[in-house]
Amino acid sequence: MVRKLGIYQQTGQGSAHQLVEQHAPLVKKIALHMLARLPDSVQLDDLIQAGMVGLLEAAAKYQSDRGASFETYAGIRIRGSIVDEIRKGDWVPRSVHRNARRVAAAIKAVEDREGREAQDQEVADELEMTLDEYHACLNDASSGRLFSLEELNETGTLPIQEQEASDNPLDHVSAVAFRQNLAAAIEQLPEREKLVLSLYYQEELNLKEIGAVLGVSESRVSQIHSQAALRLRGRLTDWQAEDAGSL
Repeated sequence: MVRKLGIYQQTGQGSAHQLVEQHAPLVKKIALHMLARLPDSVQLDDLIQAGMVGLLEAAAKYQSDRGASFETYAGIRIRGSIVDEIRKGDWVPRSVHRNARRVAAAIKAVEDREGREAQDQEVADELEMTLDEYHACLNDASSGRLFSLEELNETGTLPIQEQEASDNPLDHVSAVAFRQNLAAAIEQLPEREKLVLSLYYQEELNLKEIGAVLGVSESRVSQIHSQAALRLRGRLTDWQAEDAGSL
């Protein structure tokens, strides 16, 4: 934390200071939004502190001539910083990660075999589970893992403005290609899953609010959200393998 604050202080830019002051409320807004999906053991203050690190880094590195607004850029940096902090906490049981991978693989297997969207019962059958057990697995995945579209890329947060993770230009090309494939995969999701993602990530509604829009329970929204993320992961598996092979 001290080291990262030093990065900001060394910029000597009054504009950076103004950006931080102006967008500080954004940190709390994002932290509250993410807290709704996390276990009770996670404290809001910890998320806000991590988010402030992301905001400070965004203010120090933002370049207005790259196209994206500062709020868009800062939002991604803030979320990335909070996700990094949560990962360090290591509170997610291994079984949750294992089951999430199993569900993603099962969805992909059904869709490859049937040539269409996998239905809940079909995925449950593939996993040799009852439908209730499958839905419980989706709930566990939602409460135990911070799903984000960026996390579908196992290499981490996707860059939107600058190449700062690597000096290798192929890394940037790969990230851009991944975003394009992710966008295409989202467009091909079932309408209800696509709507949930849109309301959650673009409109920034919480699960309860989305449930009111769709006329379903908050728990069901959680299941739909998890299934959408796992469906995307399964569909993008082949692309990631091909991309790794081409590089």
